[in-house]
Amino acid sequence: MDEVSTPPAGVRGRVVSRDGTPIAYERYGEGPPLVLVSGALGTAAGERLLGGLLARRFSVVAYDRRGRGGSGDGGPYAVEREVEDLAAVVAAAGPGAALHGTGTGGALVLAAVAAGLPAGAVTVFEPPYAAAAERRRVAELLGGGRPAEALDLFLAESTVPAGLRPGLAELAHTLAYDLAVLGDGAVPERLLARVHARVLVVDGGASPAGTRQVARAVTAALPRARHRTLTGQTHEVAPHVLAPVLEEFLGEEREPAEAA
Repeated sequence: MDEVSTPPAGVRGRVVSRDGTPIAYERYGEGPPLVLVSGALGTAAGERLLGGLLARRFSVVAYDRRGRGGSGDGGPYAVEREVEDLAAVVAAAGPGAALHGTGTGGALVLAAVAAGLPAGAVTVFEPPYAAAAERRRVAELLGGGRPAEALDLFLAESTVPAGLRPGLAELAHTLAYDLAVLGDGAVPERLLARVHARVLVVDGGASPAGTRQVARAVTAALPRARHRTLTGQTHEVAPHVLAPVLEEFLGEEREPAEAA
């Protein structure tokens, strides 16, 4: 039953990004550092279930991306600022930190590593590049000053659980940030070619065919990538199914050094 209970928040901290924006994070567990990066409308609190399972082996750091939770929102927005935020969190997590990103968080992780952010290893779950093209109307509504309508449209097309939807209105403006991270919606092959860390790309076996096609395309574009499908899972992946897959992959590179 422990696998489905929500762990308490870890030790809270804060770092300051390069542009002066404060970024809040939570840390729990002991071991090699691992940073969790949430997707659209996600916060550090939403990572506690997965983080609690991974904390049995790693020192897990989950953070509020800018504009969310306890983090600031210095403007104007640029993807480069989010990369700097992640770099500040990685510095706090510790040298050689591994990175895991869910949804748009995975796309952000890949962009950051392509830009030169050091990473021990990387795992991503269903980076939704194709979704960017489908959500142009969301961007139009946000640009027109209609965030409530943009949020409603996004939620109608998403798998965000109903229980998590109340209270998301204050995060609606950050949907524009996620769309910026995804670019034009095409898999960014040139960017991915610059990612030289080991990468595991994971998708759900019950996710839409287009989602799984993107995962395979991302894997093919990365120099050192492996693909894994979790049978029966969707974008709302079960943490107790995902955690051991991440543990196995992220532990592969460390075990020979530890044994020596």
